[in-house]
Amino acid sequence: MAFESTFKAIDNTLRHDEGCATALDYVEQSSWILFLKYLDDLEQTREMSAMLTGEPYTRIIDADYQWSAWAMPRTAEGEYDRNRALVGDDLIEFVNGRLFPYLQRFKERFEADAIEFKVGIIFTEIRNKISSGYNLRDIIEHVDELRFQTAEDRHEMTQIYEDRLKQMGNAGRNGGEYYTPRPLIRTIVKKVAPQIGETVYDGACGSAGFLCEAYSYMHEHIQSAADEDTLQKRTFYGKELKGLAYIIAMMNLILHGVESPNIIKTNTLTENLANVQTSDQMNVVLANPPFGGSERDEVQQNFPIRSGETAYMFLQHFIKMLRAGGRAGIVIKNTFLSNSDNASVALRQKLLEECRVDAILDLPSGVFTGAGVKTVVLFFTKGEPTESVWYYQLEKHFTKTKPLTEKDLEEFLTLSETRADSDHSWTLRVADLDANLDMSVKNPHKVEEVDERTPREIADEIVALNEESKQLLDDILGML
Repeated sequence: MAFESTFKAIDNTLRHDEGCATALDYVEQSSWILFLKYLDDLEQTREMSAMLTGEPYTRIIDADYQWSAWAMPRTAEGEYDRNRALVGDDLIEFVNGRLFPYLQRFKERFEADAIEFKVGIIFTEIRNKISSGYNLRDIIEHVDELRFQTAEDRHEMTQIYEDRLKQMGNAGRNGGEYYTPRPLIRTIVKKVAPQIGETVYDGACGSAGFLCEAYSYMHEHIQSAADEDTLQKRTFYGKELKGLAYIIAMMNLILHGVESPNIIKTNTLTENLANVQTSDQMNVVLANPPFGGSERDEVQQNFPIRSGETAYMFLQHFIKMLRAGGRAGIVIKNTFLSNSDNASVALRQKLLEECRVDAILDLPSGVFTGAGVKTVVLFFTKGEPTESVWYYQLEKHFTKTKPLTEKDLEEFLTLSETRADSDHSWTLRVADLDANLDMSVKNPHKVEEVDERTPREIADEIVALNEESKQLLDDILGML
């Protein structure tokens, strides 16, 4: 596990740097260095491929700013040349005064769908916080040990990088924002099953976990160079408000293999739904929007169903953004299914009338690390009303040391194909809902035990237990 040990060493160095104070800083600062090393390896691979075919290849980054020039200069024999390596103040001055400004200008020099343009955006949004050039030199040397040429290398790197994003997500959570476990994302992607040629959208993409997993899923079905080009340029779209999450999303997608991500930095909820055109709509929506936050009154006016709950605004946005026949997998608080306020009832009615709710996956509270809330996943198809809803209740206990796995969700995927009944799954007809359209998760196969003891009987049992405990304690004390 070269990547894991390297990241631990990098974090240890960053803990001793005055410019980095939190897990968010560790991920952000190691990311831009990792990204430039990955880009250099990508360029080397492309250069070698071009040589084999006899085609010309021009590198994205000019010679003076390539990894081998400023980060890890080499001797003629290919050894690390410490005498030419920048260090201390010289290194910091080069990075802050020359390297970052050079990369930032890419945004002005290239078209929006080019990888160079994305590089320009990343280095416009991020800044170097590492204050010591000696610490930076140490980190660069660790990162240089990593290799990204093979599919196995890249897979290991993305797995470890996802773990770091998990740490970042849980360190910086607020307003109902939590890192979405990758086993859950992969299950949602498998259930929705996006196809090559379809567009995939997440309007609250965070670090782009859903888009990365959708790419991995769809990439396995590539049959031609045209398919690859479609996935690279015309498939994945996301929006994210927060600066750090936005740049991490860009880098995460590029590190996973999407060279030109279509990610926009914006507040999705400020867009008026009335302005969404058919040409703006997508085939697939995958998302875990933030909940528990709030927006200004003028933002709430963008939605036909007024609510201060951000998740309700996002759900309306996602329904609008779906094309007819489009499919969605959306994580939302389970209280959405039962709240009796006007907005909740109206939104459930809108969902049931405009979409076919294919399945509701009920999740236990321990799925999201550190979150004390219960969530459900809504799976729906736009364009026809719902006649019945199939439920699956995941009844397992998850903790930080015993997290959710894909195996835990295998039964859900299998049963959902036929909407089969089981001890954990059942179907509810919309015609049987009450006036408030209460869609609460109520497993009809689960018989609740009723405690028929009288208060006096309960009190007597408590007294007996206390006496038994006292006797056991006396016996222990007698042995001492």
